[in-house]
Amino acid sequence: MASRAQPPPPPPPAHLRPRLHAAPLFSPRAPRCRGGRSRLLSALPSPSPSPPSRSQRVSTVPPIEREPGPAHSPEHQPRGDPALAAEVARLSAARARLRAARTLGDKLRALDAEPRVAAFFGEEPSRGVLGALEPREALLLKCLVAAGQEHVLGDELEWYSGGADHHEHHHRNGASGGSALREALYSLAGLVGKWSSEGVVGAEKGSEEMQVLGRLLKFLGDIEEFYDCIGGIIGYQIMALELLSSSKDRKHRPSKDKFVGFHVPSGLNLLEDTEYASQAALWGIEGLPELGEIYPIGGAGDRLGLVNSDTGESLPAALLPYCGRSLLEGLIRDLQAREFLHFKIFGGQCVTPVAIMTSSVKNNHEHIIAIFEKLDWFGRGCDNFRLFEQPLVPVVSAEDGKWLISKSLFPVGKPGGHGAIWKLAYDRGIFQWLQQRGRKGATVRQVSNVVAATDLTMMALAGIGLRCNKKLGFASCERRPGATEGVNVLIEKQNLEGVWSYGITCIEYTEFEKYGIPEPTVTGSSQVSYPANTNILYVDLQAVEEVGSRKNASCLPGMVLNLKKAVSYVDHLGFECSAAGGRLECTMQNIADNFVNMYNYRCGKGIESELDTFVVYNERKRVTSSAKRKLKSEDRSLHQTPEGSLLDIMRNAHDLLSRCSIDVPMIKDNSEYLHSGPPFLIFLHPALGPFWDIIRQKFLGGSVSKGSELQIEVAEFLWKDVELDGSLIILADNIMGSTKKNKNGEQILHYGARCGRCRLQSVKIVNEGINWSSPNNVYWKHDVERSESVKIILHGNAEFEAKDVVLKGNHVFEVPDGQRMCIVQDRAGFVVKLEPISQELMDSGTWHWKYTVDGAHVKLNMVEL
Repeated sequence: MASRAQPPPPPPPAHLRPRLHAAPLFSPRAPRCRGGRSRLLSALPSPSPSPPSRSQRVSTVPPIEREPGPAHSPEHQPRGDPALAAEVARLSAARARLRAARTLGDKLRALDAEPRVAAFFGEEPSRGVLGALEPREALLLKCLVAAGQEHVLGDELEWYSGGADHHEHHHRNGASGGSALREALYSLAGLVGKWSSEGVVGAEKGSEEMQVLGRLLKFLGDIEEFYDCIGGIIGYQIMALELLSSSKDRKHRPSKDKFVGFHVPSGLNLLEDTEYASQAALWGIEGLPELGEIYPIGGAGDRLGLVNSDTGESLPAALLPYCGRSLLEGLIRDLQAREFLHFKIFGGQCVTPVAIMTSSVKNNHEHIIAIFEKLDWFGRGCDNFRLFEQPLVPVVSAEDGKWLISKSLFPVGKPGGHGAIWKLAYDRGIFQWLQQRGRKGATVRQVSNVVAATDLTMMALAGIGLRCNKKLGFASCERRPGATEGVNVLIEKQNLEGVWSYGITCIEYTEFEKYGIPEPTVTGSSQVSYPANTNILYVDLQAVEEVGSRKNASCLPGMVLNLKKAVSYVDHLGFECSAAGGRLECTMQNIADNFVNMYNYRCGKGIESELDTFVVYNERKRVTSSAKRKLKSEDRSLHQTPEGSLLDIMRNAHDLLSRCSIDVPMIKDNSEYLHSGPPFLIFLHPALGPFWDIIRQKFLGGSVSKGSELQIEVAEFLWKDVELDGSLIILADNIMGSTKKNKNGEQILHYGARCGRCRLQSVKIVNEGINWSSPNNVYWKHDVERSESVKIILHGNAEFEAKDVVLKGNHVFEVPDGQRMCIVQDRAGFVVKLEPISQELMDSGTWHWKYTVDGAHVKLNMVEL
């Protein structure tokens, strides 16, 4: 390795080193805005940025080069396994010849000249099935064979397995493997000949064999198209083999840079600099008309083991029933809460366009569409959504890079990582669609992270991104020991020409050993601890579109071959099995590698505020808690389970209501709840805020006893000195507004119109509540048995009021549309008064909360009409 231009800074004293597990977490930094724009909130003062502690800028040892992937360097060949190196050399030559071919006919002739193709298909490649296929379809099969994957084309008596015996052949009549494979194809030729000239994929469905072949051709066509930037099917195999070889060769490669170092990045701490945090979040809410939402939800979610109880069908993670609704519904619910806040402050209806990357795994795409159609597109109109399907990619054996197959003509396919989203969004016109709707940036979150929208985090991130013209931002927090998550780092490089580059990016956990990233340690350790990457992002649309449009591997950021987990799939007999293998996965957050800033000199502390990338910090339970895996009976940890994430939601509820002078039981460590439910259940609709400072103005005083249940599904709400011992459930049809049909006949939600309303003042509620001993309770689904409860149901614009009253036992108060119900105490208990709402108050209600901006905060005043 070349000598460094100058040595990294020495390690700081132990008492100055970062301690990410103790508060305060990070030095707050206000990112420097360049080219600020005139806005309603532009007069809000920015705090004086305090410089980050240099103790957070610790270089990793040894410094090593961060490479986006070996396929970026065509001349590079793997140096580990000689057989893999020879195969990469052969495939690279084949790819070069294909790239030189200008027409489809030239490409077919180039493939026919490949010895492997000639050996497999014979000297007359137009014979049999290939002669009956369209030229494009024939090219796909020839690319498959040229890539060394002939075994995929076997029949039911010949398959490939990724287990200990990698090749298991059953030959007919003593024929050779190659001959049997060819005959399997030739036997289909007669069937192909019966098809129309439209080709296999486009023709009418015929025999089962032809349907399988059609699916294979679609699978191959998707790979050839999506990975065209690296050479299609053959390029995919080259990159897979190069990464496989790198995983076997543990030696560090010579660096192309004089110096590479990683540092803990400084950024705005939302817990410390509360004034600037509130200001940034207001920028985000004000900027909603310039923001889109992007959701990568094409993952298989195999670890959840989610199945349809009626049919046994495996279901994708987005359909997980969580807290009374699917995870997908939770995403839109959080978004609409932010739009409702925008309406309450600024008075305008804002409907955010949402782009969703799905996949075909477990019929993910069809299930997602079915949810949207069932729920009338959430009152947003189908034109405000764009769903685009991520292609499945082949899983390769960890031993030799061969594709795993589950049965003849059926490779094992998995989604190729959420990093596919940038190129795919460009290919499908998603960026153009968002920009046509006036969008400048977008927030990105994953469906399994159920706390991402808690309090200020997402809007402060977006507000800084918009206001300061940043290209990409991360929401981060402290790491949890043992968590399978990446880290955010400030990368510092000096190249051979002496130019320095800086940027905030991510290193995935699969790459920790390669880059010398230590595991997180207990609080107080002198070991440097990098913050967690949570995949909550802000992106500038023009910047990410430029990367997605590139015609080289840089449009597929953070490419890895993850071999750390066994691959589960269904074999040719229909049995669930697993094998050591992996597929090419790219990571959406590593698009940040394309946004580094260059300098002719080495920069000092505080460089983060000048960069195109940035990071904001919050405590972990307000940033990330995921429902990714099913809890097993032998588990000793609730991490990444629905049970564990529910406890974090309850902890957030405790912290929030405690600040409202409401007594709420403490939640102990997760280990206390491995085999029991939480001490209480509290579910608050995000439209009550979603910022905690707003919710705190709607709740004041009272208590929630241990074992109680509180669910509030209404935005116009007041809780004052309420004592709850049991279950209280408040449900409204019109939580944030009401729907009206548009010109297309779609039901469209109009914020603020005919909302349901509820006020509780000096009320005591006592009932038996949840039957906590019931074995049927599934708390994270909010599926529980109740002995008693108080339930308030508001239809349309109904209103409910209770004051100075005690409600004991089981009660249901159902208020019709257009009516106002009041509960008052009398000697016998209480009486119910029901009266109509006057016609002139039908839309606005008899009272409402008025939101106004006061400095960097939102103040609420109750308006009585």
